Amino acid sequence: MKQIRQYLLGLVGAVLLALGTANAQESRPNSIESMNVVQQGSVLNVKLTFKDPLQALPPAFSVAKPARIAFDFSNTTNGLGKTNQAYNEGDLKSANIVQAEDRTRVVLNLNKAMTYEATIDGNSLLLALVPSATPAGLAPVEHFAQARPSAMSNSIRDISFRRGKDGEGRITVDLTDANAGIDIKQQGSNLVVDFAKVTLPEALRKRLDVTDFATPVLTVTTVEKGPNTRMTITPRGLWEHNAYQSDNQFVIEVKPIIENPNKLVQGSRGGYQGEKLSLNFQNVDVRRLLQVIGEFTGMNMVVSDSVGGSITLILKDVPWDQALDIIMQQKGLDMRKNGNVILIAPREEIATKEKLEFESKAQIGDLEPLQTESFQMNYIKAKDMQSLLTDPKQPLLSKRGSANTEDRSNILFVRDTPSRLEEVRAMIAKVDIPSRQVMIEARIVEAGDSFAKNLGVRMLWNQTDRSGAVTVGGGQNFSGQLNSASLVNLPATPRSGTPGAMSFTLFNIAQTQFLNLEVSALEADGRGKVISSPRVMTANQVEAIIEQGVEIPYQQATSSGATSVSFRKANLSLKVMPQITPDGRISMKLDVNKDTPNTRLSTGAGVAIDTKHVKTEVLIDNGGTVVIGGIYTQEVRNNTTRIPFFGDLPYIGFLFKNREWIDDKTELLVFVTPRIVAESLSVR
Repeated sequence: MKQIRQYLLGLVGAVLLALGTANAQESRPNSIESMNVVQQGSVLNVKLTFKDPLQALPPAFSVAKPARIAFDFSNTTNGLGKTNQAYNEGDLKSANIVQAEDRTRVVLNLNKAMTYEATIDGNSLLLALVPSATPAGLAPVEHFAQARPSAMSNSIRDISFRRGKDGEGRITVDLTDANAGIDIKQQGSNLVVDFAKVTLPEALRKRLDVTDFATPVLTVTTVEKGPNTRMTITPRGLWEHNAYQSDNQFVIEVKPIIENPNKLVQGSRGGYQGEKLSLNFQNVDVRRLLQVIGEFTGMNMVVSDSVGGSITLILKDVPWDQALDIIMQQKGLDMRKNGNVILIAPREEIATKEKLEFESKAQIGDLEPLQTESFQMNYIKAKDMQSLLTDPKQPLLSKRGSANTEDRSNILFVRDTPSRLEEVRAMIAKVDIPSRQVMIEARIVEAGDSFAKNLGVRMLWNQTDRSGAVTVGGGQNFSGQLNSASLVNLPATPRSGTPGAMSFTLFNIAQTQFLNLEVSALEADGRGKVISSPRVMTANQVEAIIEQGVEIPYQQATSSGATSVSFRKANLSLKVMPQITPDGRISMKLDVNKDTPNTRLSTGAGVAIDTKHVKTEVLIDNGGTVVIGGIYTQEVRNNTTRIPFFGDLPYIGFLFKNREWIDDKTELLVFVTPRIVAESLSVR
């Protein structure tokens, strides 16, 4: 018995010692000893080393904007000796290690949203971070179309890109055979389309830079990969894709998604988009119902302690976000979404909390220390940026902020709180950019087609007394004095040129009387074309002027009674102000003036000026040609001058007439072709 008693006492003592050791170890706080970051391909590895091994994975949450992942370690201290650590490794910018009493939070500041996989390895916590668009394993592949047997070899005939009416990028691929296998998958932030057993001509093996179309798509690269063809689409921002095929034409659309932080399910479609569920509860507790929805969706849901009561709910095949909205409307609740964490509380409580936060931020802004930062302006003047920041109607600086400039070096100095300086930095990054250039080619064509015909006669009666020598008609000499009398004098009178003349002379045998008939006529047909091609390059939304011509002097009276010489322009001028639209087209304000001196029409004050002026505003595609204006003039005249009665006689009446036919046509056409100058060269 004594031995048994001693054995039991020893066993109890060992158990108590073990329990005491475990409790001591449990009560002793853990510590973060080191933090290492290594980039391996697309995976970012983060290693946290602790003094003691972790018993379980820490709770964590992520924030989409700004991109952050936070880990909470209970009963843990910060043994690194610093709270901020800059890494700039891959997509990891920095890390914040903050200790509050016996709890430490590690916040990873990222360039973009990422997902993670956490594992415990001894005294270390291993984190594998990958972009959120790419899972930790292989990217999911969407088998859009299965390859079907075909007698002919398949090839891509053409690849085109267009902008849709809703701002989506539409890539169209023309195939020679519709029986092609097509796979679509996401690789990182890119969208990859594989065409199975499809060849690609040499002319289509290129990279398309489609940034100017203002769609989510930046580039489209198509290359051959073995017996297949791969198309890599590089988008930006938030996007979703849609693909369809019609006969030999395959179309893939990349649509933009406007992010709404308060929206439960992101997407471009309106309304509710969550996965459907069915609920049938009678007088169930609201907190329990919210827990069911949170477990169904996998969302992190935080419910305030003031949420209570019960509800009866019968829903069948309803999107879960709509079901949640119904519950909150019935119980007077509201929510705030931060990343994948949803906070649910009464409306009054959330409003009060947000009001207190805003007031606290305002007080912090009034007490926060000021900092001074300099910004080197590259393309915009520092004075203009200063005016933008200090605009009294809408100031961008705080009440204590100020901005000064140094004109010689074009540097802007801003003194304000760190948060306002961050906003100024982001604004300068958007504003201080080079202006896009536009080359404008104009072709001004002035065409003329003129026709004129003149016909006239002149009849003379001549008599001689044979006292001297006389030359009549074709050069025959006569003696005597010639006395002439005009019977008909209606010769041809053209606007320009000398008419041709044909004369007949009749005389008696004694050569004392002569009858001279002269017919004059002229037919003129002229075609002319004047082409002017002004060309000018200007920046976006900047007016450009180009002129060529002469200045005509004329005398002008002054107030003192004397005369002075003034000049008036007779120029070919082109004034244009282009504006590049977000969809890559060009809107232009055009003012075309073509003045020419008219030497045929002169006044006592000087030479007259023929003016042709066109002023308009047009919208045209990049590289397209538009025809504007068009001043068309036609002058048709038929004039007849005749002697009464004799001019109306048949057959011989033409001897007593003068006729003039005129048909003149002139037209002014203006052709304009704008082209956006590429900002950079693309790899073709």
